[in-house]
Amino acid sequence: MPARVSPRPLSGGMVLLMLVAFFGVVTGVNVAMMKLAITTLPGTEVDSAYSASLGYEKEIAAARDQAARQWKVDAHIQRDADGAAVLQVESRDKAGRPITGLTFAGRLERPTDKRADLAVTLEEVGFGIYRARFDAIAFGQWDLVLEGDQAGQRVFLSKNRVLFD
Repeated sequence: MPARVSPRPLSGGMVLLMLVAFFGVVTGVNVAMMKLAITTLPGTEVDSAYSASLGYEKEIAAARDQAARQWKVDAHIQRDADGAAVLQVESRDKAGRPITGLTFAGRLERPTDKRADLAVTLEEVGFGIYRARFDAIAFGQWDLVLEGDQAGQRVFLSKNRVLFD
């Protein structure tokens, strides 16, 4: 059987061109992936860890004060068929009496993308019952953050993971 001769022999210049093209594609894909990763997830919880650490003692004291009050705060969030969600919070003191006059703020935070966070202020609709509505909640995991203020001072804080199907 006669040997087949390639119409164009493999030369050193051709090998160099193939190597440059291969590494050019790899480098291009890496640059594109880095750019997407940096723009979609900043990777920071706080801008300055030092500034956040300065307020840590105050957060510990606020948590102790909250635990000493022995309030019972129940939050229920229910998704409607239209994609919206209704958040209802019921608050009672340690004796079981409704707590009125609070200002509750609620936030749904996306664990992976802070740009998707949603915030509402809850309205008091009954004795110790507060309610708000979130429009068009996306599927997936969210962190529900509740903050209760009384006379301009935060007296309640909770953070819980919720899943919307």
